[in-house]
Amino acid sequence: MKMKCSQVLMECLLEQGVDTVFGYPGGTILNIYDEFELHGYGEKIKHILTSHEQGAAHAADGYARSTGKVGVCFATSGPGATNLTTGIATAYYDSSPVVFITVNVPEALIGKDAFQEVDVTGITMPITKCNYLVRDPETLADVVREAFAIARSGRPGPVVIDIAKNVTLTEVEFESLPLSEHSKSGRLAKRVQRSNNNLKAPEPDGEDIDKLISMIAEAKKPLVLAGGGIIRSKDAVPEFRKFIEKLGAPVTTSMMGIGACPSDHPLFTGMIGMHGTRASNIATTKCDLLIIIGCRLSDRVALAPHFFARNAKIVHIDIDRAEIDKNVKTDHHIIGDARRVLELINAKLPSYDYPEWREEVFSQKTKEPVSAGKTTPKEIVDIINKYTDENTIITTDVGQHQMWLAQYFNCSRPKQFISSGGFGTMGFGLGAAIGAKIANPDKLVVHCTGDGSFRMNYTEYATAKYYGVPVITVLFNNRALGMVRQWQALTAGRRFSQTTLDRGPDFVKFADAFGFEGVRVSTKDEFEKAFEKAVKSGGYYMIECSIDTEDLVSPMIPGGAKSDEFLLD
Repeated sequence: MKMKCSQVLMECLLEQGVDTVFGYPGGTILNIYDEFELHGYGEKIKHILTSHEQGAAHAADGYARSTGKVGVCFATSGPGATNLTTGIATAYYDSSPVVFITVNVPEALIGKDAFQEVDVTGITMPITKCNYLVRDPETLADVVREAFAIARSGRPGPVVIDIAKNVTLTEVEFESLPLSEHSKSGRLAKRVQRSNNNLKAPEPDGEDIDKLISMIAEAKKPLVLAGGGIIRSKDAVPEFRKFIEKLGAPVTTSMMGIGACPSDHPLFTGMIGMHGTRASNIATTKCDLLIIIGCRLSDRVALAPHFFARNAKIVHIDIDRAEIDKNVKTDHHIIGDARRVLELINAKLPSYDYPEWREEVFSQKTKEPVSAGKTTPKEIVDIINKYTDENTIITTDVGQHQMWLAQYFNCSRPKQFISSGGFGTMGFGLGAAIGAKIANPDKLVVHCTGDGSFRMNYTEYATAKYYGVPVITVLFNNRALGMVRQWQALTAGRRFSQTTLDRGPDFVKFADAFGFEGVRVSTKDEFEKAFEKAVKSGGYYMIECSIDTEDLVSPMIPGGAKSDEFLLD
């Protein structure tokens, strides 16, 4: 059948099972947006018009993280596309599968500094798994099919498709193809046939599995470190939990690995790294075998790479060979999808028990933070725990509140805690909450933020209210850029340069302006009453919690320090 490429694109989205697109229109992408009305695709694919392209990017990311499906985001050329870049990088660093579709100026104007022209593929090359500039209309369907396959396969990640405007108007022959047939047709079939580009995860080497089994048998103080790769790998969490219970050793996670092991599990020591628990970080220095699964060992985990787990043999399991020995040198590694590797390990692993080692680790207890006045951050999170359950999704922005949630929130399952890890994106949380709620309408979604982060993208309240997307916002207001201020307090002689936020807006009035009920609280009892009411109301609620400016995230290990060198404990 002959149809314009703008319609071909929509048909390709339907092939992928896309039911929601987040975006913002503009001149060059006009023909694609016209398809929502012209051929009725708006009845098949819901479009969410956000307040800003960055909000759309984060919403598509939140949709993807909370479901494991590929998120989709539209934007126009020039500033529309560049406004996506923070969201693209956020998805890239946290391995989130999102396909971003932009439309550039007509091919005849590319390279001529036309109005709103920008080199989208050049800008996004370092922050995508793959990107495309579609100049040939005949290749569009093939490109879209390949892009989605790349986004979801192996180590997931974002893909950008930039289309020349004239392509969207060009008619081509199109034949719909079931998703199961995509890998057998066109350029995707050629990619699959090339062994070095096979989209299937590599099968773990049996000898590598056997070697790990032998290393475990020799260990006296093993420690398991779980990263985001376990969350991203389909069905890996049940195998992971079977593995840790057979092993019987202490378990820690990176921030992106939160949910791999329930927070209340008797083997769980808490998060590792810069703001990880004392037990987790001390265990890293004392273990004799460290088994790392799906964690890239960034500078927030391995703060001093040469000294990281310095007394241990290090085993790294990851789907991405590029991560092996990139930051921390290993003694052994296994390449493969986390679920498959764990499945093979579990088939051969006998049961172990390390009671003395566990006692040594869990005896290292982190001191509770002491507040200088108002309700403490831990009290806030404890109340959130009290009124939520495993069906709740928590999204966060970035800063002190993010670390308090990572430390204290009772996370019991994967895809429950959604946060910007690798890129540390302030303003991520509200868009992500909207995307997560749209994807999971029956789940309670709580957006936790700080007064600095919330200012970044709070106009997405308009999006949430208009489309009937109820979310609860808990705003930790310490009237400062808290995390930066904490560094200034501890390392810069308390010279608080440009981190004091003694200014508007009135967040309660702001919430009211967008149709949300807003309330300001300053005590534990006030917050509990407000949060209980918010949960019962189902959303459209903003609670501004006044906390003390001197509340700090503890523990804290400075960058470049060893895992047992606490600046704040």
